[in-house]
Amino acid sequence: MNAMPASGTANEPPDWSGVRRGPLQPGEWVRLVDAKGRRHNICLEPGKSFHTNRGGLSHDDIIGREEGFTLTSTSGGEYLVFRPLLSEFVVSMPRGAAVVYPKDAAQIVAMADIFPGARVVEAGAGSGALTCSLLRAVGPAGHVSSYERREEFADVARRNVTQFFANPDGLTHPAWTLTVGDLVECLPAGEEPGSVDRVVLDMLAPWQCVDVVADALAAGGIIVAYVATTTQLARIVETLRAHGEFTEPQPWETLVRDWHVEGLAVRPGHTMKGHTGFLVTARRMAPGNAAPRKKRRPAPGAYGVDYEGPRPAGLPEMSDPEPDR
Repeated sequence: MNAMPASGTANEPPDWSGVRRGPLQPGEWVRLVDAKGRRHNICLEPGKSFHTNRGGLSHDDIIGREEGFTLTSTSGGEYLVFRPLLSEFVVSMPRGAAVVYPKDAAQIVAMADIFPGARVVEAGAGSGALTCSLLRAVGPAGHVSSYERREEFADVARRNVTQFFANPDGLTHPAWTLTVGDLVECLPAGEEPGSVDRVVLDMLAPWQCVDVVADALAAGGIIVAYVATTTQLARIVETLRAHGEFTEPQPWETLVRDWHVEGLAVRPGHTMKGHTGFLVTARRMAPGNAAPRKKRRPAPGAYGVDYEGPRPAGLPEMSDPEPDR
């Protein structure tokens, strides 16, 4: 794809932020938003037109202008023209697997403390949405190693990441490697023990990877798991507890509600970004050092006869409450 380098001028090397500046160029993607908030993403091509139910828009009327203007269609419809933000790109890009939505990607970057220069392992890559956020956070001096079991998902992720960090020379992000394979099998060969700063697991059964992740993480490193159901949430939390060399896992979810503000009418909006997934974080202890045990006793029956998952160290075999007399 031909596009302006992320630094904004043709003579400067790209900064690999995914942000472009200056006049809109052929090959760039822009987002058109009408008066009702309907969005359209188009790739600019000289001589082409984009048609909506409000008439047509010529690409030539967009190319060469600074973003942030209003364009009128042939039937009088008005459209805002901007380059898409990362949060807008990931919800409209082609998908293989489901994407990690911006509200969760922001939590992962912040709560996992992803920093410039960090070495991050991600599994799976999915459609590349979270990969873009991780790459922007670590910068060219860091490294993101993505693992994806399915070749078709890896292909989608590769195209999306390359599109977002588009370089005029057609190069992909220099801080990214994508491996097709199972994390449990590939991670020991791909990373030296104790060399990884952060691990992000977006997969069906992250608890199966805890041992290899523990070996790869540096002391003080962080593991983040992103799961969809309470069953998965319970299993990964208890597996991290039972491992013994991670701090107490912290599980949570994020719900985002918009607000309507218009004069004296200030109230919650009618839409809400509700449950998309649960997040769990824990920190790696130094090898051979156990995390302190929880002082608070578990709820009666929490690890009773019906519980079949991993058991934290020091618990009796059963903790069912005594029957009423």
